[in-house]
Amino acid sequence: MFRKKKKTETAMYDRENWLPVLKCSICNGEQVAGFRNVHTGEFKEDALIRNREELEAFQRKYGITEINKIY
Repeated sequence: MFRKKKKTETAMYDRENWLPVLKCSICNGEQVAGFRNVHTGEFKEDALIRNREELEAFQRKYGITEINKIY
């Protein structure tokens, strides 16, 4: 009768040193959401993205409105 709303988990990241990115493979189309260090280029993987809903969930989790793709 009543639907429970999914509790939205919010998380923080260091916005000065880390940039949210979507790492995409040109070979097989696999996409991984994570963060790239703006100083060293290091990539930290956070979530495998298989569809639009998973990407939107990642963006809601960290409060991201725009995400860049890297290859």
